[in-house]
Amino acid sequence: MNRTEAPSLSQAVAAAAHTGASNLFGLSDGARRGRGLPMRTLIALRWLSIIGQATAVLSAYFVMHFPLPLWECLATIGASAVMNIISMMRARNMRLSLPDGPRTGLHLGFDILQLSVLLALTGGLTNPFCLLLVAPVSVAAASLSIRQALVLGAMAVACVVGLYHWSLPLPWLVHEQLELPGLYRLELGLALMTGMLFISGYTWKVASDAEKLELALATTQDVLQREQRLAAIGGLAAAAAHELGTPLATIQIVAREMLRSAPDGSPAAEDAALILQQAGRCRDILNQLSASPDEGDALYADVALKALLQEVAEPHLGFDLEFEIDAKSAGNQPLPRVKRLPEIIHGLSALVENAADFATSRVSLTATVDAGWIAIDIVDDGPGFASDVLPRLGEPYVTTRPQSKARRALAAQLSAGPRQIEPAIAPSQGGMGLGFFIARTLLERTGAKVSIGDGPPVAKGQNKGAHVSVRWPRQRLEATTPDDPAVEPDVAV
Repeated sequence: MNRTEAPSLSQAVAAAAHTGASNLFGLSDGARRGRGLPMRTLIALRWLSIIGQATAVLSAYFVMHFPLPLWECLATIGASAVMNIISMMRARNMRLSLPDGPRTGLHLGFDILQLSVLLALTGGLTNPFCLLLVAPVSVAAASLSIRQALVLGAMAVACVVGLYHWSLPLPWLVHEQLELPGLYRLELGLALMTGMLFISGYTWKVASDAEKLELALATTQDVLQREQRLAAIGGLAAAAAHELGTPLATIQIVAREMLRSAPDGSPAAEDAALILQQAGRCRDILNQLSASPDEGDALYADVALKALLQEVAEPHLGFDLEFEIDAKSAGNQPLPRVKRLPEIIHGLSALVENAADFATSRVSLTATVDAGWIAIDIVDDGPGFASDVLPRLGEPYVTTRPQSKARRALAAQLSAGPRQIEPAIAPSQGGMGLGFFIARTLLERTGAKVSIGDGPPVAKGQNKGAHVSVRWPRQRLEATTPDDPAVEPDVAV
């Protein structure tokens, strides 16, 4: 990855992370977190509720012969049915059928009030079906913003308090009456409110984590799509170079004939020489497009193993760090060429950037090849991974990243001289906690296994460092042709 490519991944991650972190960790009504439910989903859920309520009321009255206010209960259920029919009519409008947070909150609020009235007619908190009040609050926690969910939760709590103070007696067997003590009803209300609190809290946390994963994966997919478009442009360039070779050769032949037939020094001879010169220049450009690019070209399908390491380290060179790059194989065998995949470039670059940000003076990249595996080890001499962060590395929005060396070097450049239009150093956009998650996701997509831990043992008082190992089965990463048998020497930059 060259220096102009490095900010593309960081900027994409930073833009998505800024939006996601502010919405997911704060209490703001983010567009994604509070998007609500589609109208058709709300209608389907309410029809299930209506069927269940009607079945319970009719069974209690006609089958078990419980004395309950039948017509009042049916009227309450009928109000929910009327609400659903109106919603179905409005759902024909495409705009009104889309997910909408406030509209979802209104529908769930109506469901809470309707169920509370039905419970008040059938025993209040002594009715076992009062547990159903948890359902709309849980749906709100899963689909709405935190503020809207809290409003609906407060409404449900108010309904529980109202049911404690007023409700008709619980329908029971004829000539018998079930009377529960007031203290027991109070405990039922407290248990119901506690259940709503914990279940909705668990639901909100699960939905929030799923939202963060969705956002991070969408960012990763955007990066890959840009790389795929770049690869497609490379293929078109190679095809164009091949197709344009024949007409360009014809132009050169005709230009030479014109030059031979024209008198020396004549305008025709000058025009023919100019055509021949420009055709030769076009030929050189086409040869560059069709030939194997150099090590830093993003269109190259495979690359030498050490060149891959040098490419991912190149954006971080020039700071106060020493980079040690080495590639070795078991038995002094020729080093293989490896596939230059966008996932590998971006994944390794993110890991190297993380090591460079935390390192004190040195970062080492070592590739080891044996009969079955290709491993790349990234080791720095920084403080190492914190014990409380290590188990959670690989999850999105987990970070302890300091101000990176790229940012410090850029600040030093700006303070030392006049402001440039484009800084010579591309600053790191890290700090949102998506870098390691995206790196791990990209590398595992190529078949790699990523493991993390502390660096090699050091003397007392020195930083333990961090060690990240990425291992591929050799057949997943190796290209078809090996490098020259000569083993390349170690490189220290």
